[in-house]
Amino acid sequence: MSDFRDNTTQRRYELDEPEGQSFAEYRDLAGVRVILHVETPAEARGKGYASKLMKHVVDEARGSERKLRASCAFAVAYFRRHPDTADIQA
Repeated sequence: MSDFRDNTTQRRYELDEPEGQSFAEYRDLAGVRVILHVETPAEARGKGYASKLMKHVVDEARGSERKLRASCAFAVAYFRRHPDTADIQA
């Protein structure tokens, strides 16, 4: 079972899975949350956890009416693969 949260103290979203914690660091700029870096532990890579994390981030953004901007390569690629996220992209 996974556990997703916004760790506001460290300014990152976190997703706990059996193989470790994936995270997406962010920075808020002018009302937009910029995704700076997405990382998954080596032993958890290839299992879709980073994409699962980004889905949670997108859902959280929709729920809070927040706009997102991708700054790291993974987040940019995720948004390109998911055109249904256009509504939350700044």
